Amino acid sequence: MTWFERNTHHAADWSIAELLEAKAEQRVSLVVPARNEATTVGEVVARVRSALMETAALVDEIVVIDSDSTDATARVAASAGAMVYAAGAIRPELGAHPGKGEAMWKSLFVSSGDLIVFMDADLVEWDTHFVPGLLGPLLTRPEVELVKGFYQRPGAHGLDGGRVTELVARPLIALLCPELAELVQPLAGEWAVRRSLFESLSVPTGYAVELAALVDTLRTRGLESIAQVDLGRRGHRHQDLFDLGLMATQIVAAMGRRFGARDGGEVVGLQQFIPDGDGISRRRHAVVVAERPPAREVA
Repeated sequence: MTWFERNTHHAADWSIAELLEAKAEQRVSLVVPARNEATTVGEVVARVRSALMETAALVDEIVVIDSDSTDATARVAASAGAMVYAAGAIRPELGAHPGKGEAMWKSLFVSSGDLIVFMDADLVEWDTHFVPGLLGPLLTRPEVELVKGFYQRPGAHGLDGGRVTELVARPLIALLCPELAELVQPLAGEWAVRRSLFESLSVPTGYAVELAALVDTLRTRGLESIAQVDLGRRGHRHQDLFDLGLMATQIVAAMGRRFGARDGGEVVGLQQFIPDGDGISRRRHAVVVAERPPAREVA
């Protein structure tokens, strides 16, 4: 039996009753990193709270980490029932970086779950089975420590993992870490992890957090500690092409750091050329590629 056959599951493989029995005294945190997602974060929080905290006590807390939003993200999330923290206000003596990974790393200092489920805040087509689906392998298979979700996506190529996955992450995996090639969507924002593992990992502050966690888990725990779950269908807001260039830079930097191709600098200069009427304008970015040390080392 191959790894794919052993470690690929479907969200419907477990009932809520089975998961509640397996959970026992363990605590579960749902963590939602968010930046300017006031239009969607409230529904994410409210639906999970209703189905999995008030109806079935599978989730013990919902934590939203607000990454410098300029809209009403924090207020909407709090009104929906989440505990909301500004990323920069968590352990301020440690400083602050922009980025999704920073929010997820900071969540370790304000959440209490033995198991942590991460969900993006911009979901528009999804269901609450995402959370129990991701928890299934962690609660029923002691050897599993990290679980990735995968799903159909609206559009012509429903199973693709997104543009950055197909053009950057998957080729890097094929070249540098082929053991992870069986993961359907390695950059999926919906995933779950044991706290004991996540707090032992170095965490990129930006969008490379998911791929870095997979590579580091493979190296420290082995391939059998990773599982993936088919979550069905998911929709979300799509990024502008030029924004994807910044994400890709962070992913390449994290992989380069792990495979000896670059030093540990925290900023990469990126130039982009943007059509501007009849000409071209230059856009320069200082892309932050910093990494946080394992949280247990600073807790």
